[in-house]
This record gives sequence, structure tokens and C-alpha cells, in this order.
Amino acid sequence: QVQLVESGGGLVQAGGSLRLSCAASGAIFSNNAIHLGWSRQAPGKQREFVATITSGGSTNYADSVKDRFTISGDNVKNAVYLQMNSLKPEDTAVYYCNALNIQNGQRLWGQGTQVTVSS
Repeated sequence: QVQLVESGGGLVQAGGSLRLSCAASGAIFSNNAIHLGWSRQAPGKQREFVATITSGGSTNYADSVKDRFTISGDNVKNAVYLQMNSLKPEDTAVYYCNALNIQNGQRLWGQGTQVTVSS
């Protein structure tokens, strides 16, 4: 069974940067039916969309992170990344990697990685 494993979270001061990584145990990133993405969930809030990337490299971002975050993928390493710059305290959340199969609607989630931004 394919699994997604995130890494790279941590504590950073406001204005700083972090790079999150998500590695898949199987070769799913070359599948044209798979869209990869990141979501986040802050304490007491619902999980929200952050960014997504298609197998063709098209990207989409939430307005709250546009121009600060960059999503990218590496089909050779079976990895997807989230570069986060100019971090704000409101970016504090558990960040989840996910893979959506657009043919059947199934979504696979990673276990999450904590990002904490101090003011």
C-alpha cells in the first residue's frame, strides 16, 4: 500500500522559511491521474487547502499563501515539496501531504508535520 511521509516541519520565527517534503513509498507521482497537494489544520479549525500540483506541473494556491509558498514535485525521487517563505504566526498548523486520484476521487493522506511560527 502506498504511504505518504512528511518531514521538514519545526519552529521558526515570523519572516523565516521552512521547506516541507513528502515522500511516497510507491511510484505514484508519475501517474497522470494523481494530483499532489498540501493542506493544513490549525488548532480548533477545519483542515484547509494550501496548494496543489498536477503531473503536468500546473499549480494552484490558496490566496492566503500565494506569492509566499511554492509547491514542486520530483518524479524521480517520488517526492513533493512545499517551500514556505515569509512565514506568519497564522501559518502555524499541522501540514498534511495528500494525493488525489482524479479518476476515482480517492485521496491518500500523510500523517502530518507540525509547523509553528512564533511572533
